[in-house]
Amino acid sequence: MKIAHIISIGNELLIGDTVNTNASWLGRSLTESGFDVERVFTIPDNYHLIRQHITQSLDYSDFTVVTGGLGPTHDDITKKVVTEMFDCDLVEDKEVMSYIEKIFKTRGFQLSESNREQAMVPSVCDVLFNKQGTAPGMWFEKEGKYLAVLPGVPYEMQYLMINQVYPKLQSVFTDVDVWVTEYFKTAGIPESTLSDQIGNLEEFLSNGIGVAFLPNPGGVTIRISASGSSRGEAEKKLAKLRKLLEKKIDHYLYGKGKELSLAEVVGTLLKEKNRTIATAESCTGGYISNEITNIPGSSHYLNGGVVAYSNRSKSKLLGVDPEIIQKYGAVSKEVALQMAKGVAEHFDASIGVSTTGIAGPGGGTEEKPVGLVWMGFWFNGKHFALKAMFSKDRDLNKQRTSMVVLETVRRELLEIPNYPYELKPYLP
Repeated sequence: MKIAHIISIGNELLIGDTVNTNASWLGRSLTESGFDVERVFTIPDNYHLIRQHITQSLDYSDFTVVTGGLGPTHDDITKKVVTEMFDCDLVEDKEVMSYIEKIFKTRGFQLSESNREQAMVPSVCDVLFNKQGTAPGMWFEKEGKYLAVLPGVPYEMQYLMINQVYPKLQSVFTDVDVWVTEYFKTAGIPESTLSDQIGNLEEFLSNGIGVAFLPNPGGVTIRISASGSSRGEAEKKLAKLRKLLEKKIDHYLYGKGKELSLAEVVGTLLKEKNRTIATAESCTGGYISNEITNIPGSSHYLNGGVVAYSNRSKSKLLGVDPEIIQKYGAVSKEVALQMAKGVAEHFDASIGVSTTGIAGPGGGTEEKPVGLVWMGFWFNGKHFALKAMFSKDRDLNKQRTSMVVLETVRRELLEIPNYPYELKPYLP
């Protein structure tokens, strides 16, 4: 395998002002393209450190990609470093200059001298034309080693990698193995239980297949990967494991694909079964409806939603009986049930869902601690609630509650008999 190094440049990455999403995207993308990503560096805007790391990476890797430090401000010094490393002059790229002038004219901005300098590039590099921004990328070759220097803006970096860098890599590295990676998305089962249910995977691991469990608040993603001289060969290696996972995971598997979301799957099912849904949210504050409306076309099945945070709004907007709130409290099975039915009737939806809980970090009692959540469901007359105990983290509780609600809707639509996270239904 060919070795790749990733170098991210920027003080903002080290002090936490900006999350380094470039490194994770590049690591995944290069691995799937057949490279062994051996090292990832994050360094400040420091001339000597930048030069040192690029020099070392060119010595030890086949391909190095550098992101950041190509902007028009005083701390953007990456271009200066590589120009001096390759002992060459800066020259104006007329195509880049024309493009920058056009951008500023269209936007009605004054073109500054620092922006003009972005069209100056090292004379020995291949210019990687950037249609997403004003800073071009640069491609260098030195004794059979290759270096790509790219902007740090994520969508600019990704555009250049996909449209400029990968075609070059394919032309110079013709013997790189093809990697195939698949993602299995699960919900309603903890990571440890999922691992036990699948069983021993040593047979596959010893044959060079990679398996990783990636937990998140919405569930657990299982990533499997294998390499081969062709895509067909790599996929053949995964065939047996794929079949095993599908059998073992069973109804916990809601779909495949890294970017697939539970809300997308639920939306597809709602359309297929000609159902509509409405949301009544208290502790989740609109998180469920946000997840649903993140999917294009959700207006076909989402009739509406209410964030009923106060007791008064629960009664006035959703028809919750004030005496029920007084007797059982807002965070209760009885209130969740009435909220779900009330929102379904209000928006004339076949499905109504609700959430009411103590998100935290404060507000809990011994009887109703932080993390207690009641979720209500109304399915064309089928009426039930689920009770869950989550964490003391407010954001995490909102995410987990939303995902349990969506997963429960998925299971109801598919008529899967059990509920997520070993929860049991409470009837009115």
